Amino acid sequence: MNITGVVVGLFGLFSLGGGLIGYFKAGSMASLLAGSLSGLILLASAFGISKGNQFFAYIALIVAILLGGRFFMTLMKSFKIMPDLLMVILSLATIVMVGIFIFKK
Repeated sequence: MNITGVVVGLFGLFSLGGGLIGYFKAGSMASLLAGSLSGLILLASAFGISKGNQFFAYIALIVAILLGGRFFMTLMKSFKIMPDLLMVILSLATIVMVGIFIFKK
């Protein structure tokens, strides 16, 4: 598996785990649904990227931009390191790695 697939996969696992934590800690069904959906999409994208498929790279890029934007907005309001800052950092790392992957092809 290439490094881009690993980064996207880790972001997917973190998103999935964050959704579960949000549900069990705060009872947030929205966290569960959004975290699970985005996490599963990112995990599927990581698999596709590891096979060299650019379509999945674009999907991962879109999800990373959406998640990064959402958590950046809450970061500006509350400046919480967990999960806001960490999700913004992971989103940026994913955007950079996927961008490199796309432009190398």
